[in-house]
Amino acid sequence: MAMELKDIISSVGVFFILLAFFLNTFNFLSEKSKMYFLMNITGGSFAFAGAFLMNSIPFMVMEIIWVLVAAYGIFKHK
Repeated sequence: MAMELKDIISSVGVFFILLAFFLNTFNFLSEKSKMYFLMNITGGSFAFAGAFLMNSIPFMVMEIIWVLVAAYGIFKHK
């Protein structure tokens, strides 16, 4: 079974979110670092795009909130 574009886009987003979580959990990346927030913004944006292509409104809402909170975090932790 071949992955469709929406699946690839969503998978890239999930990869970035989980990578940020992994790196933070194992103390390779601070939850206050700019890279942590950028990874979450990138992941959330890709996941939002995939959710949009799947017409999944609950996941679109979750991912846009994810991106907004991560963006806030960058400015809060300058």
